[in-house]
Amino acid sequence: MSETKKFMYINRRPPCGTVYPLEGLEVVLIGAAFEQEVCMVFISDGVFQLKQGQDTIDSGMKNFSPTYRALGDYEVTRLYVERESLEERGLTEADLMPLTWEDEDDDWAEKPSIQIVSRTQLSDLLEEQDVVFNF
Repeated sequence: MSETKKFMYINRRPPCGTVYPLEGLEVVLIGAAFEQEVCMVFISDGVFQLKQGQDTIDSGMKNFSPTYRALGDYEVTRLYVERESLEERGLTEADLMPLTWEDEDDDWAEKPSIQIVSRTQLSDLLEEQDVVFNF
């Protein structure tokens, strides 16, 4: 029996302007549907992908941010946001969507999906992965 590989998806781009953020989210959902061990990282302008109250009308792009709420249903429960990227953009954890997942081992308790980590912690997490994708 083979060991499950760990997949990390790094999101560096803002939610509007390119197709990369949406395509990255779609790839994560597909991978999770095939029971891959998946985590997502949001660094640089990618932290804006998780910002509450996104309005994409002026960009002409579809607002796909509500799709992040489905990640827990696909067992994507580890969303890492780099603290320094938030701070550099004047954001705090309170500016991010309240994304949760239900822990079946804890009587279906809702738990937060987003974890704020430092660059050093993120580097350590990166070393643990088998496959890393950048979007």
